[in-house]
Amino acid sequence: MKKIINKVTYNTNTSSEIGAINVYEFGDPAGYEERLYKTKKNEYFLYGNGGAESKYTEESIAVITEKESKEWLKANKKNLITI
Repeated sequence: MKKIINKVTYNTNTSSEIGAINVYEFGDPAGYEERLYKTKKNEYFLYGNGGAESKYTEESIAVITEKESKEWLKANKKNLITI
């Protein structure tokens, strides 16, 4: 996915994936995935996608700080899928 936010392009195809979590069982409408990325310019963002009843009812990208990325990694350490 590619999205322009504040004139900066965030692209899941050209950024480095740091880790991911999957919160779902097959067919769960409340299930979702989050993936943490780092751009070549050292910017961080979260990609989210999920079912109709999840917090990601459509694909999205949210820009986060390096500190927030470390907090996300720490908070999701138990379920983290590292790349």
